[in-house]
Amino acid sequence: MANFSKSNVPQFSVEVYQNAFLPEGGREVNAIVTVTSTGGGTTGGVPLPGAAASPGAVPGYGPGQAPSAAVVLMVDCSGSMDYPPTKMRNARDATAAAIDTLREGTRFAVVAGTHVAKDVYPGNGRLAVADAQTKAQAKEALRRLSAGGGTAIGTWLRLADRLLGAADVDIRHGILLTDGRNEHEAPEDLHAALDSCAGRFTCDARGVGTDWEVKEVTSIASALLGTADIVADPAGLAADFTQMMENAMGKEVADVALRLWTPVGVEIRFVKQVAPTVEDLTGRRTEAGPRAGDYPTGSWGDESRDYHVCVLVPEAGIGQEMLAARVSLILPDPSGAGAPQVLSQGLVRAVWTDDMVASTSINPQVAHYTGQAELAQAIQQGLDARKSGDFDGATAKLGRAVQLASASGNQDTAKLLSKVVDVVDAATGTVRLKARVAEADEMTLETRSTKTVRVKK
Repeated sequence: MANFSKSNVPQFSVEVYQNAFLPEGGREVNAIVTVTSTGGGTTGGVPLPGAAASPGAVPGYGPGQAPSAAVVLMVDCSGSMDYPPTKMRNARDATAAAIDTLREGTRFAVVAGTHVAKDVYPGNGRLAVADAQTKAQAKEALRRLSAGGGTAIGTWLRLADRLLGAADVDIRHGILLTDGRNEHEAPEDLHAALDSCAGRFTCDARGVGTDWEVKEVTSIASALLGTADIVADPAGLAADFTQMMENAMGKEVADVALRLWTPVGVEIRFVKQVAPTVEDLTGRRTEAGPRAGDYPTGSWGDESRDYHVCVLVPEAGIGQEMLAARVSLILPDPSGAGAPQVLSQGLVRAVWTDDMVASTSINPQVAHYTGQAELAQAIQQGLDARKSGDFDGATAKLGRAVQLASASGNQDTAKLLSKVVDVVDAATGTVRLKARVAEADEMTLETRSTKTVRVKK
């Protein structure tokens, strides 16, 4: 684990929580890797030539100004945004509030999204630089936005990518608002757009009202390593947009990857982010030399996240010990020419023992997050079963979700579940499906199903 000193330099540490002991013949090794970034986000830091770094520090970053950033705000202007008319007004006000939150000097643009994408500010195919004048001009452009047309979100993302890609900045971020389904392009067009944008910028996605498709919005945020949420009441948009922009302005370091190196004979079962949300990264591996692969984690400010790494090691005899995996945090060389920087690393071990107590105890962190991942899956399966008319299946899955939420102390999720089921006994997961469920309540549960609570240390 890397130690960090108290300075204004973004620094990373890695802690590994596991039970390294396996019984004879045991092969599966599980570890929770906690990654913490401090000294960035709230204090600012900009690349300085030859800046000295303390252990765990991001090389080349020093105290001073914040890192350079660019943000594109994509606002749904399709016809449905006029029903009710307050929806469009709230969207304009929310975008204006987000623009007010931009840090001076941040590059930005506003895109109006329908079945086509149009950069409505600054409108010249480039980005504006945030200051009092450009913010006022952008808000004036917002006042002229009106609703009309269809929805083709892939075109919005591609335009955002073109605008952001032209900026020489450290952090590239998008904020996307939609109120409807992506009906004016084929699903494969949206998937292709997401594939081409992945790794180029991060993006937060919000669904407003209840006429949009949860899986569409969450898939956008997932592919672009951002957050997804519902704003059921359009009146709540301004507060949500302000918070999103504050978070975006707090990011200090982009393109951090989790690198997993494994010895010969070790197989990787999965790599998942498990806090603050569940996100399976297994399929996103890019090869990084012999027996090493990188998993993207996106942009970081002052924050901590947890990852679950599961590997299969070759069988070994009692008393044998091996390194099962080495987990490193990697920052690519900005020029693309040099070797990536290792920010911090931790080790996952395997030790074979005939001590039954040692080899059968489950590490509390591993047990907790295994339950949180199951909770997210149970909610999604339960809601899918409910939609398809399989009420017995829905009751069983949502009952299991209630049980897991209760056992882990995930009160936010428990509260959302109680709007979809009547809880008879949380401890045993005994529930009854509610006869009537508000659409907003069901969509909120589905959208937030992957949010987890951390282990109480």
